Amino acid sequence: MNVSDFYFELPQELIAQDPLEDRSASRLLVLDKKTGAVCHRHFRDIVEYLRPGDCLVINDTKVIPARLYGVKADTQAKIEVLLLKRRENDVWETLVKPGKKARPGAEIVFGEGLLRGQVLDVVDEGNRLIRFSYEGIFEEILDQLGQMPLPPYITHQLKDKNRYQTVYATHEGSAAAPTAGLHFTEELLGQIEKMGVKIARVTLHVGLGTFRPVKVENVLDHHMHSEFYMVDEDAARKVNETKAAGGRVICVGTTSCRTIESAAGEDGLLKAGSGWTEIFIYPGYHFKLLDGLITNFHLPESTLVMLVSALAGREHVLAAYQEAIRERYRFFSFGDAMLILDGIDGTRA
Repeated sequence: MNVSDFYFELPQELIAQDPLEDRSASRLLVLDKKTGAVCHRHFRDIVEYLRPGDCLVINDTKVIPARLYGVKADTQAKIEVLLLKRRENDVWETLVKPGKKARPGAEIVFGEGLLRGQVLDVVDEGNRLIRFSYEGIFEEILDQLGQMPLPPYITHQLKDKNRYQTVYATHEGSAAAPTAGLHFTEELLGQIEKMGVKIARVTLHVGLGTFRPVKVENVLDHHMHSEFYMVDEDAARKVNETKAAGGRVICVGTTSCRTIESAAGEDGLLKAGSGWTEIFIYPGYHFKLLDGLITNFHLPESTLVMLVSALAGREHVLAAYQEAIRERYRFFSFGDAMLILDGIDGTRA
């Protein structure tokens, strides 16, 4: 299975640069994962595809304003630092540009001294370990100095930081948003709960591995970056009760999917707990818990397109993507959404 098997041509103008004013007004392409049939709706119509007894799994991670701009203490050269993951207390693994200016021992100053960083080491893929020093609370300083780490394909300035957060974002730690969840409003979630659909909250802190291109030719040679997840007893109970009663488990986003599939036992039960996952889902994978998926449209040849293809079949997914391109859907983080389920034939377009 080659990476090129997941390539498609995407017109540049279909990459969404700004979020819609109304989160739930985005378009929704509904794909039958068995037949490949599609229909075109709006995201708020998702309630028509959910049933009492289903369980919606959401990722409640919160994006931190992880992009910092500073200067090298001795030369005043400009440096950009992107926080990837906290290693311990004030030591973070980071991505630094330009890397050649950030050798071990280098001092970086942010916000005229409000925050300072010392480069400790160079680790995997040229990432830097930086120890930060400051007075006060790190998260408050980060909120003051940092910017949202938007993906490289978004070139517009984000006017409202909260539009790169889900309305249910709770646990800080992500370097990227779980973007399928951006379409939900509190009102829509309330409507879904009133229908008798359970909502299970899990956490997976999204790393920048999400955006890294697959650089190998054979899919099987690709290695996923590790990401931290948490599943509490309440979420495990809701998912397991749903499966036992014959309901469907529908994940909001590939991150929720990867979380529950990582935490599922061989007995098909979701286990409460936390840890690091490097799970890589591609065609041929047997899903332990997932029945349906709400997701955005992903980059060509990405691990996310491979995950979606594992659920609905590569041919069905690529055909649906071509349909979305013909219909001028908006792609990627601020774009439109897909719902992948069984048995959507006959649903009105």
